[in-house]
Amino acid sequence: MRRWTRRRESGFTLLEVLVALSVLGFLLAGLSQGTRFGLMAWTGQSRAIAWRDEIDTAERLLRGLIARMDPGVEDGPPTLRGLPGAMQFRTSLALPVAMLPMRMVEAGLGVDGQRRLVLRVTANPNATPIGPRPPVIEEVLVRGIEGIDLAFWRRARRDAPAGWVTAWSETGLPSLIRLRMRFAAGDGRHWPDIVVAPVRDSIAD
Repeated sequence: MRRWTRRRESGFTLLEVLVALSVLGFLLAGLSQGTRFGLMAWTGQSRAIAWRDEIDTAERLLRGLIARMDPGVEDGPPTLRGLPGAMQFRTSLALPVAMLPMRMVEAGLGVDGQRRLVLRVTANPNATPIGPRPPVIEEVLVRGIEGIDLAFWRRARRDAPAGWVTAWSETGLPSLIRLRMRFAAGDGRHWPDIVVAPVRDSIAD
């Protein structure tokens, strides 16, 4: 009995040490996998929230600008020129007059070579500036976008039925403007079409 007790008090056997190290290795591996999974989930959630906020902000801005489009005058030049992937239009900014020399601006929307949805805003060249003319403002709305598909709802005419058209150069505004954002295959992002009805009443400079 005394001999057995002395051997146990001298330390762990090699087999016991190996078993303990194996168990510790399994625990550390499980902890590492759990931590990695948690970080991946957190990163993915953060990215999803970020791009949703980016597109939501862009949608609110575009809806406001399109809703406040200037219809112009009946015999004047078009205030909207639209193509399938870009458009240029005259609109008003939702800002106090005191903050800008003028509220009416020319806006251009399209996707640049860096796959960014870009909005360019310049002072209305037909308006009389009060003070120095402000510089061109360029704002990146959405990044990593393949392109946009624009369509314009034209009311029925004698020579054509009502329907969507992919280009607009007529005097006056379409009844509706539809914007669809295209993302790369496997991107994972998706956003419903933005459909806005422009104003019909004249807007004073």
